[in-house]
Amino acid sequence: MTGTPRIDKVVVSGVFSLDGQDFDVDNNVWLVGDDDEVVVIDAPHRAEPIVDAIGGRRVQAIVLTHAHNDHITAAVALREATAAAIWLNPADRMLWDVVHPEAAPDRDLVDGARISVAGLQLQALHTPGHSPGSTCLYSADLNTVFSGDTLFSGGPGATGRSYSDKPTILASIRARLLTLHGDTVVRTGHGDDTTINAELGNIA
Repeated sequence: MTGTPRIDKVVVSGVFSLDGQDFDVDNNVWLVGDDDEVVVIDAPHRAEPIVDAIGGRRVQAIVLTHAHNDHITAAVALREATAAAIWLNPADRMLWDVVHPEAAPDRDLVDGARISVAGLQLQALHTPGHSPGSTCLYSADLNTVFSGDTLFSGGPGATGRSYSDKPTILASIRARLLTLHGDTVVRTGHGDDTTINAELGNIA
């Protein structure tokens, strides 16, 4: 291992499409690792800016927080560029298949799965609601949870579209995220970081 483990952020812009509607969105991509190796969390829109941020490091895994198109469009191209395995919760496979009908993820991102990188561990926390397979990644070492679209600065992720459910996302956040230490940093799929403490009052 070379250097101190760190978190890098890349913002990639594109279009989110669901239920026949399109929205322009800015997606956060998180790279967790050190100077030698890295895990990529989410692969939106285009692979090139993500590959640039990887900068030649060995990619241990491409981990997808869920399978809405704006989080997975570049996943297959990124796999081809890095030879890393794609991890996805199988409950979101129907969403994946809309975007990548000719390809498949490599590994099931089941609850409790652990992915190692740079002396750290990322633990999968299944948090359904935004989608059936939505999964957060928690690192106790970094005092951080990567929340995908489950929890944002200001409250829970969107529901009301196909395969989403508000009571389910609220139950997931209460059971899996609000139980983390209050100063845990929440690094989201879109927008700014927040903390668990800051969101306690935003969960109805």
